Amino acid sequence: METKKYSSYAQIDRELEILKIEKEISYQKLVFSVKKTKESFTPQNIVSDLIGSYSAAIPYGALVSTAVPFLLNKAVPFVKNWFAKRKRGV
Repeated sequence: METKKYSSYAQIDRELEILKIEKEISYQKLVFSVKKTKESFTPQNIVSDLIGSYSAAIPYGALVSTAVPFLLNKAVPFVKNWFAKRKRGV
């Protein structure tokens, strides 16, 4: 890497501003990536991706890959509510 030579403090300040903005952009990209990764780790997405990967090997794979996410969207909240009710003793 070549050493930069500056002829004024204004140039140094400008370079520091640019680096600060680049740092903020990189940080925001990282935050966005983490958010998207968290969103992708739901039971529905994990099963959907797994079923989708093997849909050719599964009999009626296209039907299964369509039905499973729908059923999970209905079943997961039902199971959560059921466990919550049992925990409360209702």
